[in-house]
Amino acid sequence: MQKAIILMGSKSDVEFCEKIRAGLSSFSISSDMRVASAHRTPEYLLKLLREYEASKDEIVVITVAGLSDALSGVVAAQRMFPVIACPPDLDKYELTKVFSSAYTPSDVPVAFVNDPAKAAHFVAQIFALTNEKLKEKISSMTNEKKAQLEKIDLEISQKKGIAS
Repeated sequence: MQKAIILMGSKSDVEFCEKIRAGLSSFSISSDMRVASAHRTPEYLLKLLREYEASKDEIVVITVAGLSDALSGVVAAQRMFPVIACPPDLDKYELTKVFSSAYTPSDVPVAFVNDPAKAAHFVAQIFALTNEKLKEKISSMTNEKKAQLEKIDLEISQKKGIAS
């Protein structure tokens, strides 16, 4: 089974995480939302990760953590699952946030994605590597977007007398 784990550092991140969950749902990707802090509950965090590893599911973890974002690095350091950091407070902390989320040692990879919808789409692309149905869904969505854009272009160009 393929599953995304949306792991937040505190309850205050729930609303942001719901946006990620909605994006995952649009791809029919199963997800769990969990709360564990790398600073306050490191033992509990590691216990959760071990439980998910034991499940033998294909898992991608999306970490949502404010402030210093130790969560992403600690999860990635376990080398169990791909980790996507999607910080809820990027607007507030800007480049400092990028540094705390993504600048990890070379053997502790964390992908940094700045938007809940993009994080969900990234998970979908990872799972599509081994899930043909999901790959087809992404392809269909991409083709729909292309058709919409071409239609809009045609409408605008005809209004201005650009198209012949």
